[in-house]
Amino acid sequence: MIRIGNIQFKSNLFLAPMAGVTDAAFRAICSEHGYGLAYTEMISAKALMYKDKKTIGLLAKADEEPEPAIQIFGSDCESIKYAADYLSSTNTPLIDINMGCPAPKIVRNGEGSALMKDIEAAEGVIRATVENTDKPVTVKIRSGWNKDNINAIEFALMAQNCGVKAVAVHPRTRDMYYSGKADWSVVKAVKDNLEIPVIGGGDIFCAEDAFKMMETTGCDAVMVARGAMGNPWIFDNYNNLVSGKPITFIDIEERIATIRRHLELMIKYKGEHVAILEMRKHAAWYMKGVQGSSEFKRQVNICKSMEQLGELLERFLLFNKKQ
Repeated sequence: MIRIGNIQFKSNLFLAPMAGVTDAAFRAICSEHGYGLAYTEMISAKALMYKDKKTIGLLAKADEEPEPAIQIFGSDCESIKYAADYLSSTNTPLIDINMGCPAPKIVRNGEGSALMKDIEAAEGVIRATVENTDKPVTVKIRSGWNKDNINAIEFALMAQNCGVKAVAVHPRTRDMYYSGKADWSVVKAVKDNLEIPVIGGGDIFCAEDAFKMMETTGCDAVMVARGAMGNPWIFDNYNNLVSGKPITFIDIEERIATIRRHLELMIKYKGEHVAILEMRKHAAWYMKGVQGSSEFKRQVNICKSMEQLGELLERFLLFNKKQ
């Protein structure tokens, strides 16, 4: 199993940070299915320095989950130093720096994947983090800025020289966003050139994908993002594959039970009103591929209460049992 710094993880499949998705409730659900590590949603170092309440709220941990890694982003070394020092007093196992986010509002500020274009500025951010915390520091990068500027190996070597304990690679360029096919050969190339652990990702939609990436690239762990949305069982199935056990089929009863469990956690940490609104997308993801899922999605998007959602789940269960 992968070790980062002095921390040993129980599984080589990690839950990636996703804005608006990997909150405390979702991480708690996934933890019950056996991930090795989960990350918070991306945290702005500058907003943390300014003590923004919403940002500090993103650090909240569910009672039902292990301590998550905290992912920060920023290009201003003063705020990065503050964030690194601030997070040193938390129980997080490690601090991850996002240098791969392609969102325009992040890139415009010279943050996220914009740092792939400025390796000197990126080095300053990494050193500011490493030198101001006793936590292991990791970095998440992309293949490069565009197809004419693939610099993941150079960038990862710089990060290693700065003292990071692992590098995660999403093998798409910034201008690809999340389209096209992830080039796993970039993950292999980075792994072949680094001494520290390398975490691969990109196009991981089922346990077999994660297993194949490990075999194909030699990476030390795999990070799953969209493939875990509505599918926390990906962690069970990956761990089953590794131990030689069969992958299990997830029936409608288990999907509905998981939606109820997820909603219960959402209400606990966000209150019913917010929970119902945010649960709509999760419930639709859980039912993806199930007969009648399009109609379920339409109906769940107009649910306004716990009772309405409960009634919809009962109707959908009966519908599928009759098929």
